[in-house]
Amino acid sequence: MSGRRLTAFSHGAGCGCKLAPGLLADVLGQVAVPAHGDLLVGTETGDDAAVWRIAPDRALVATTDFFTPVVDDARTWGRIAAQNAVSDVYAMGGRPLFALNLVAWPSVDLPVALLGEVLAGGAEIGREGGFPIVGGHSIDDPEPKYGLAVVGEVDPAHLLTNAGLRDGDALVLTKALGVGVATTAIKAGTATPELAAAAIASMTASNAAAAAAARAAGATGATDVTGFGLLGHLTKMAAASGVDAELDVAAVPFLDGVRELAAAGTVPGGSRRNRDWVAAAVDAGERSELDVLLLADAQTSGGLLFGAAPERAAAAVAELGAPAAVVGRVRAGSGKVVLT
Repeated sequence: MSGRRLTAFSHGAGCGCKLAPGLLADVLGQVAVPAHGDLLVGTETGDDAAVWRIAPDRALVATTDFFTPVVDDARTWGRIAAQNAVSDVYAMGGRPLFALNLVAWPSVDLPVALLGEVLAGGAEIGREGGFPIVGGHSIDDPEPKYGLAVVGEVDPAHLLTNAGLRDGDALVLTKALGVGVATTAIKAGTATPELAAAAIASMTASNAAAAAAARAAGATGATDVTGFGLLGHLTKMAAASGVDAELDVAAVPFLDGVRELAAAGTVPGGSRRNRDWVAAAVDAGERSELDVLLLADAQTSGGLLFGAAPERAAAAVAELGAPAAVVGRVRAGSGKVVLT
């Protein structure tokens, strides 16, 4: 067995390992998705999952997500990766039914017993979320990777999508940002124990309650904030919804200590790519470049971002408690994000 830390096998940090959003958009633009009357959500709006109607009041939600180690404890990594994958179902307003494991493992360098710990962590999240994880697929790979393919269900009448933001909505964010900076610091060995613990607690927290709060607030537009950062996901939502978004930077919650780390240069490459990708759509006003970079920070298992009528958004935040916050508002427009 190698004596290396688990994160030493990872070339990046969690969802920060995603293909650059601009590159991904170019690739997906070359793939034609056939139209079908029962395909309620496909790839057109960059949503978190595909949705397929099987009855007037029932549709399946299908998604997948996996990534490299973000922490050195195998079971914790399994928990984070599983929670991150199932979050896409919650972001569509659905509930998970079952999932399959996706595994890439360096069998020469890491023992199978350690993989057992990863899978046990994923299974714990399944039990906590009320869905079984049954089987899956594995390959031998020099870089370990783990995640899930998840199938859920949703009532089409209560579907949440990227295209659902409405003029007048208040924007709610349910988890603090800064996980990308924190996991980069964990990989580098420079994260304080307090920051590492806070980041892990955030990444392993379920978005089920946030999804329920969004539905109760009458939301129609939602996403989870992951590898493309808050600004990346918000610009996608604004464009898909045909609106502009005003983001109150001072209201956005961050993990304690990440601003100082980012100012000192601890920023994942995915966050910098996100910042470059959103440049044309974001009016930063008088906000600093550091502010913009932190808002573009590539998150792993981040919170939900949804829009609701202001009074109902405030009630949702009160129900969820900190760090959930109203972080902005939606106006008629054409896909711009303005920082205030």
